[in-house]
Amino acid sequence: MALIQMKTVEEEKQKNPELKDSDIQMLREWCQKQPHLPKITDSELVLFLHSNYYRLEPTKTTIDTFYTCRTHVTEFFANRDPLGNKDLRRMFKTAAYMPLKGETPEGYKIIFARLIDYEPSAYVYNDAIKYWNMAMDLWMYTEGTMQGHIIVVDLAGLSFGHTTRLSPMGLKKFLFYLQDGLPVRLKGMHFTNSIPVMEIILNMMKPFMKKELMDILFVHSTLETVAKHFPIDLLPNESGGKGGSLMELHEAHLKRLESYRAWFLEEEANQRVNESLRPGKAKNITDLFGIEGSFKKIDID
Repeated sequence: MALIQMKTVEEEKQKNPELKDSDIQMLREWCQKQPHLPKITDSELVLFLHSNYYRLEPTKTTIDTFYTCRTHVTEFFANRDPLGNKDLRRMFKTAAYMPLKGETPEGYKIIFARLIDYEPSAYVYNDAIKYWNMAMDLWMYTEGTMQGHIIVVDLAGLSFGHTTRLSPMGLKKFLFYLQDGLPVRLKGMHFTNSIPVMEIILNMMKPFMKKELMDILFVHSTLETVAKHFPIDLLPNESGGKGGSLMELHEAHLKRLESYRAWFLEEEANQRVNESLRPGKAKNITDLFGIEGSFKKIDID
């Protein structure tokens, strides 16, 4: 069982000439004045700085949002044992979420999602997002900073039944974390193999999406339009690329996730906010997202 060895600050400086010791120092001093935050390493501070293009004030906001979300949104960030959590194990048989090999001409890298069990009742949204975040965390913490991240969701196997497995509050929580908490430079969100039912899902997502995310979100019904954005060869074979067999990639990635079980357990134990120590007023889930019951049920005709 492995703990993650993050890239060192020196390694990151070789990749990112804009990275300054003085910025890391200022952030470190700021963190020390935030008693509610967990201990954050310099390598982690680099991820936050890089994702905010080295602007200090937005970086501080991202840091607080990242750890606050992970503390309060327990359905996504608690019980992340890749071996011991039966619900997660079921989700591993339902979908594949993983980074792909290679990169785009701009140096962007892809994290990929696709159903492998098409039965809607097998899909549990909270477990799916928990699994996606685990894949994202492992990628982000082992790779370090990247020029940009692209999310690709192959909608093969999606059906009307899947839309009933989603909730506006669940989408709101995930999209808030994705846009305001995740320390990555998101350069694209692509849905491939689209079918008309995707319109229902998009309409559920849109109220929670900022213009910046809307501007980089693309829905494709053919691979011709995908190819205008990134080389389709990077995709798994079953999705029209040459990146390898979907199931072989998926199984290799699961083994990797499992090998970092110790890190997932340690992260959950130590990397959370202590609200009783927060300067000013403590936050709770209602402060972040409003009241759970305040959404009217969306009627799907």
